Amino acid sequence: MTLHRMKMLLALGLAAGLAGCTHTEETARTTPESLYVARDVVGDGVFSTGVEGPAFGPDGALYAVGFGRDGTIGRVTFDADGGGDAALYVTLPEGSTGNGIRFDADGFMYVADYTGHRILRIDPRDRTIGVFATLPGAHQPNDIAFAPNGMFYASDPDWSTGTGQLWRVLPYGAATVLETGMGTTNGVEVGPKGDVLYVNESVQRRVWAYDLDGSGGISGKRLLVAFPDHGLDGMRTDARGNLYIARYGAGTVAVVSPQGKVLREVRLKGRKPTNVAFGGPDGRTVFVTLQDRGAIEAFRADYPGRETGL
Repeated sequence: MTLHRMKMLLALGLAAGLAGCTHTEETARTTPESLYVARDVVGDGVFSTGVEGPAFGPDGALYAVGFGRDGTIGRVTFDADGGGDAALYVTLPEGSTGNGIRFDADGFMYVADYTGHRILRIDPRDRTIGVFATLPGAHQPNDIAFAPNGMFYASDPDWSTGTGQLWRVLPYGAATVLETGMGTTNGVEVGPKGDVLYVNESVQRRVWAYDLDGSGGISGKRLLVAFPDHGLDGMRTDARGNLYIARYGAGTVAVVSPQGKVLREVRLKGRKPTNVAFGGPDGRTVFVTLQDRGAIEAFRADYPGRETGL
């Protein structure tokens, strides 16, 4: 092989190598997904200051209470860019005001009716509204959590006295008070394995953990985490058991490990988040309702929510 030919082959090989390297470098330089960065889904004033809920339905839509005014539920659908379009889903019965929302495996929606002191159930086929459970002697309920075994848990704060209760609702609707004399119980959630129940006290800024047994009973109450300032509101867990807590007044969502370590605080645009829910095609989008904005924000997370089944 002549020296000239060797130089030509080397040059061609180098050019081909550089071309392949350029493609690899371009792939590596692709901007990674932005995690834990809040963006608007529904803008200011579309929902009332009573905006709460929220919950991602099996139809791929997001639901939240207070569409335009209290006593309603709005349905948010999404475009290709992730923007939300909100519309009225149902108007609740006279005297009812919704708060927390959950869905069961059959697509039925359950709504905490804090002025009616009951849990409503909405049939997705025709949007008829019925009473699933009544909570005699309750102050609210405020928020609800749905366990894998079909049990419901409901927080029941008395804001006037700074106290609260915790309820269990059986799969057929019978309700029982599990604990009284608590602080202002607000956010309530179940761990991904169904063996832990989390309840927070908004004014006292504490989150408690309980062990759950097969009958839905609680034991082993322990303090998971306490915050030095601002309030606590709705909560959800991801598939790894991390707890996402709306920090009312702080303008953040705190992410707390199952061991009680604060992993991060996600900064929001609004200051008064009321609740959170996981959703989206891969279950990794966290939707946040904002009281001060009457809006809904969202951010991407590392792991899907425990209720998304992903």
